[in-house]
Amino acid sequence: MTVLLQISDPHFGTEQPPVVEALLRLVKQQQPTLIVMSGDLTQRARRGEFAAARQFVDRLAPVPALVIPGNHDIPLFNLPARAFNPYANYRRAFGNALEPVHESHDALVLCLKTTRRYRHKDGEVSNAQIQRVASQLERATPRQLRVVVTHQPVAAAVASDHKNLLHGREQAIAAWARAGVDLILGGHIHLPYVMPLQDLPRRVYAVQAGTAVSTRVRDGIPNSVNLIRHDGSSPQVLVERWDYLAAGDAFAPVMRHTLALGTT
Repeated sequence: MTVLLQISDPHFGTEQPPVVEALLRLVKQQQPTLIVMSGDLTQRARRGEFAAARQFVDRLAPVPALVIPGNHDIPLFNLPARAFNPYANYRRAFGNALEPVHESHDALVLCLKTTRRYRHKDGEVSNAQIQRVASQLERATPRQLRVVVTHQPVAAAVASDHKNLLHGREQAIAAWARAGVDLILGGHIHLPYVMPLQDLPRRVYAVQAGTAVSTRVRDGIPNSVNLIRHDGSSPQVLVERWDYLAAGDAFAPVMRHTLALGTT
């Protein structure tokens, strides 16, 4: 059984210590195979915020973590840094791998850097990224759950979020579906949902996570994370949403989606 824990948009600098500790307890309790952090680790891309995010990731050990930057992880107000070295503080904390990959017997997880120095908060996927990911997906085995991770969403649950969708998503979804993707994970908008993508040759789902530990919750939805469970021999994947419940000072499962995989 492969268990992926999706943590998104912690925005260190606005984190809530009790929620952080509850999330660490959840990791210890559930013992995921892999943790995926889908961007916006910090609030303003400052060194101290990255140091706090790095300390948090270190406390997740020995569970491995894949980390990608979000739009908040490049400087907003320091224009020279944004123009010439936007990922300097990120790299100082997390190294040079901006698009990490995890491959195991049961899972292939491909992460993409969708932030751009010339965009304020929007994300973008390039043709080169689309083709590279498609080639990697095509080499996956039938047993592997095939996951792509972006920061910005590829599908919107509410009309007001259409402006936040990833640029280049239509071409990306079509190419990755042909290549065999199962799930596309995202964050950015602090709204958790699971949505099937339409008119594709196989079943593909957008899986969005809320903000994991920040005060910047949206629409009254608590801090939340996703647990994704997959047995390589099963044609299904289970996506669970876990919310932080203040009354119990713990994350608890509040929603489950059993998703069919494969061709339509």
